[in-house]
Amino acid sequence: MSEAFIRCEKLTKVYRKGDQEIVPIRDLDLEIARGAFVSLMGPSGSGKTTLLNLLAGIDSPTRGALHIGSNDLARLSRGALAAWRSREVGIVFQSYNLVPVLTAFENVELPLLLQPLSRAERARRAMEALDTVGLGDRASHFPSQLSGGQEQRVAIARAIVARPPLLLADEPTGDLDRESADLVLALLASLHRDRGTTIVMVTHDPEAAARADTLLHLDKGRLAARESRGAEAAR
Repeated sequence: MSEAFIRCEKLTKVYRKGDQEIVPIRDLDLEIARGAFVSLMGPSGSGKTTLLNLLAGIDSPTRGALHIGSNDLARLSRGALAAWRSREVGIVFQSYNLVPVLTAFENVELPLLLQPLSRAERARRAMEALDTVGLGDRASHFPSQLSGGQEQRVAIARAIVARPPLLLADEPTGDLDRESADLVLALLASLHRDRGTTIVMVTHDPEAAARADTLLHLDKGRLAARESRGAEAAR
């Protein structure tokens, strides 16, 4: 896990609100190894979610470089960035963001519609992803028929169905009870351990953060502290 997979060099994001300049990420230098499981922590307004959006290619840097693998995201066009994101990144949101009129299977299959796959291959991969999160028997259920923990596991299945090397999670256990949260965290840990997926997770939950092998503390858009916990932390 020594190869640098994510490299931020003087990464800066500036928003303008009227005459006011808001800088949630400021001159950030950061490296994350391929195959790492990283927790991002920090107070509200420290830049955690902004950094996650930059890593996802949802937002673009104002200044600086952001390399993920061989790509400098700051230099990609909007179309190239969308194509890169569909192949390379899975995103798990706190609010699940499942489409209510689609079944669990259809929600998971959705990202594959952007790829040149046959219907049979899409179906095989979607069921494989649902089986991975332990919900193969809920494939025909709608989100309203699932518990919060099950909805989040469907959201994880959707995020991993395209087999991306990078998984980004924004407070994935924030709306869950402890038992459901522990199931989700165990699932993320198994993806990290068994598939070598690089995971970057924003969390305020110390128990969630303890699953990661690296803790990054942000403050005012800068890296305030870095703590390496060792591979055993993600077990």
